[in-house]
Amino acid sequence: MKRIKSITVLQHFLLIMMSIIAIFPLYWMIISSFKNESEIFTSSFIPQAPTWQNYLYAFAEMPIIQMLFNSFVVATLMTILQLATSLLAGYALVRWNFKGKLLIFTLLSLTWLIPFQAVMIPNYVLINQIGLNENPLGIVLPFAASTFAILSIYQSFKSFPTALIDAARLDGESDLGILFRIILPNIRSTVVSLGIILFINAWNEYLWPMLVTKEMENAPIQIGLKSFVNSDVNMWGSLMAATTISCIPILLIYLFLQKHIVDSFVRFGIK
Repeated sequence: MKRIKSITVLQHFLLIMMSIIAIFPLYWMIISSFKNESEIFTSSFIPQAPTWQNYLYAFAEMPIIQMLFNSFVVATLMTILQLATSLLAGYALVRWNFKGKLLIFTLLSLTWLIPFQAVMIPNYVLINQIGLNENPLGIVLPFAASTFAILSIYQSFKSFPTALIDAARLDGESDLGILFRIILPNIRSTVVSLGIILFINAWNEYLWPMLVTKEMENAPIQIGLKSFVNSDVNMWGSLMAATTISCIPILLIYLFLQKHIVDSFVRFGIK
């Protein structure tokens, strides 16, 4: 009995320590945003002279609200497009039999091994040619389809009972009807979990938006954060303030959807 109790205490202690390790960078970011320039590099855990100057400077230096809105629009559009293309592609690969199906699936899987940097220049040239610079669509379109999303949905469709699909087809249901009326309501938790991961990835995208957008008013928040760090001067306090503000939407999403977020990382982390 004592041994079980000791193991339980040890487990709780380890969980508390890991929680502190996970939360501490967030805490340090917040307290650093209230430190002045003379205190920013000190190791104090509480600001000795708290100031709002870093936040005022961050709002004056860049259009934070507009950039947050841009990030939300880009992340939302990217998530919707990736979910739509993955649902259609996953259904076609599972339910339709056609020549070259295995080849298409193999090539699709291999594209996961190709880094985006390898196709970044052709995409940039194409976006320039069609005039989508400084436009959210210029950021979104190259990411309209996600191999990760397609393969994740594919696995869910593979495990879906074929008897229900066959019964719906006998009732005269179309393929789109089967997908959206039969399959989708039954795998809703999987789609929501996948959507959360796709949204977070889109929100944190940096390299491609930096190439497509030059004006602050058209750029997502991640590009604005870089403006506080350059070769001439590093505004660490203002950077921490702007970073704290940029984290608020994701933190709110986590508070409201924490059950789905935990489920998403467990579900797709195992896969």
